[in-house]
Formats: sequence, C-alpha cells, structure tokens
Amino acid sequence: MKKNVKEPCFRRPLLKLSGEMFGGSDGFGFDRNTLESFAGEIKALVERKITPGIVIGGGNFFRGARTTLPALKRHRADAIGMLATVMNAICFAEHLESIEIRTAVFSATPLGEMTRPYNIDLAAELLSQGVVCLYSGGTGNPYFSTDSGAALRAIETGCDVLIKGTKVDGVYDSDPYKNKNARKFDKITYSEVLERNLQVMDLVAITLCRDNRMPLKVLSLNEPGSLLKACLGEKIGSDVIEKD
Repeated sequence: MKKNVKEPCFRRPLLKLSGEMFGGSDGFGFDRNTLESFAGEIKALVERKITPGIVIGGGNFFRGARTTLPALKRHRADAIGMLATVMNAICFAEHLESIEIRTAVFSATPLGEMTRPYNIDLAAELLSQGVVCLYSGGTGNPYFSTDSGAALRAIETGCDVLIKGTKVDGVYDSDPYKNKNARKFDKITYSEVLERNLQVMDLVAITLCRDNRMPLKVLSLNEPGSLLKACLGEKIGSDVIEKD
C-alpha cells in the first residue's frame, strides 16, 4: 500500500543562498563537501517536482560594500562582488549537473559564452520545463545587494516564495550570537521588520517583497532538509508576512 506523500506548498521557490556557506567552516573559497551537500538538498527538491531559482551571494570571495581597500571606488568594488557571484553560480551549476540536474546560469551583465544574458521570459520558460535557473551578477548595477537581486528575480520569474538560507534559524529581535536572550519570531510582518530595522534582508528587498506580496521565509541551511521542509509547508524558520 502506497504511503501518502505530502504535496508541496511551493513548487517554484527562489532560494537566496549565502556565498560564505560555500566556503565551509572557513567561509572562503569552495568547500567540496559543502557544495556536494547543498547540491543534494537541491536534488531533493527536484525529485519532488519543485524547481527552484537560485541566487548566491559572493561573500566567500569578496564583499563590495564592505571592502577594506580604500583605493576601490564603490561601483568598482560592487562590480568585483558581482563577478564573485558569477563564479559561485557556475561552480554550483556544475555540481548540480554532475548529479543529473538540468541547469541554466544567467548573468545580469553579458559575459560571452560563460553564462546566458538574463532574460525574464527565457528564465520563466526554463523553470516551467524543470530547469534549475541560477541568477548571477546581482542586478547588474552597483549599490544593490544580492538580497535585492533575489527579491527582484523572484518577482520577475513568478516564484511563489522567496527563501533566504542563512546560518541563523530564523528572524530574531537581535543578534542571537551576541545576545543569548534574543527572541525568535515564528511570524513577523514586513512593516515590523522595517520599523525595527531588523537585518533580515536589505530594505530594498523587504520593500519589494511587501509591495509585490512575495512570501518570505528565513531559515538555517545548517539543518539538513530545511529547504524541502520549507517547500512542503512544514513549520521551520521564520515567515515574513503581509499582515499578522
């Protein structure tokens, strides 16, 4: 007798993954075990007919807005950070392809044959065919973070949820690493995030999600299976919602 298989609540998530997570315990460069583990997490989604879009930060190589190189103009620093996200997307796509997951890597800035120029309609069409799409190069503009890029791509390509994977298991009223009494929110409104100035995502990303009614989940990538649990609608992480 067949067991009942839970149907996903979300079939087209946009996953915002931290680049630093790809660096393993050092948080720098590429860690083979981490890449293979994350690829397995994506495969678990695909096997349940869930096709994600993916945006990966570049923090395992370079953070434009936080550079300690005073000679670098901000827009140049951001350009280097955007290139770091391209490296991450290409590398992760190869790890997905190695386990028979079809991928397409897009870049907001044309880079010859290394990536595809980002195109909304093409990305949406590929997602509908079960192709995992990775969006790199941020928005193609300086002064915008990969959080903003993730929110924008989620909205443009018709995703049904934006999931931000971090090292923290949700949204807190203060940094849980610095404050042992920090309170976790199971649910919190966009407005409260903005009012409290909580560092969930940057203000542009939060505003984009709020104005376009894009559901947002924040969870820890350190918990195996967390992405699948989120897509199945299980109670995990924190939900940022329009109204309480």
